[in-house]
Amino acid sequence: MSTAVGDALPPWLADQPLQGPPVPPDWPAYRHYPVAHPDRLTRFFDRLATRSPVWLAPLAVLACMGGAVGYTLVTDPVQAEAGAEPTCLLKYVTGFVCPGCGGTRAAWYLLHGDLPAAARHHAVFVFAVPFLLYMYVAWAGRKVFRWRIRQLSISSAVMITFMAVWAVWSILRNLPWAPFTAFYV
Repeated sequence: MSTAVGDALPPWLADQPLQGPPVPPDWPAYRHYPVAHPDRLTRFFDRLATRSPVWLAPLAVLACMGGAVGYTLVTDPVQAEAGAEPTCLLKYVTGFVCPGCGGTRAAWYLLHGDLPAAARHHAVFVFAVPFLLYMYVAWAGRKVFRWRIRQLSISSAVMITFMAVWAVWSILRNLPWAPFTAFYV
């Protein structure tokens, strides 16, 4: 039973030209995708991006990081009560420590130079911060000042290993017996 591509497509997609590699004839019509044309908003932001100065993206990332640091310093997450705003919904409802739990307190301790306390609250975050800062400096320096700082290249194996360590650590810190209770924050 052979049907034309346009027979099973909605009327607003039937007249769109198809793009891509040839499709086997036995595939159903819903597997044929029309060409995606950007809408007005996408075209506007594409034009804006091509006209923006090269230093704007690193400055925007720096402003976001500065806002996060300022928020962390102003709110003092170390002195916050258990139900204080903002709270982790997962920990509040289930009592479990989520994979990101303790990250804000770890950042607060890092900003105050207390590395052991920061690592006690979120060891994986403390491990990742120097790499993230280096990656930002290398990217921004290359983009704005044309510095030739070597970029970190993270392979899939490294990323998978990091995520696996983070997942195992997140599970271990929720176990209710020693020595894992030391990880509970």
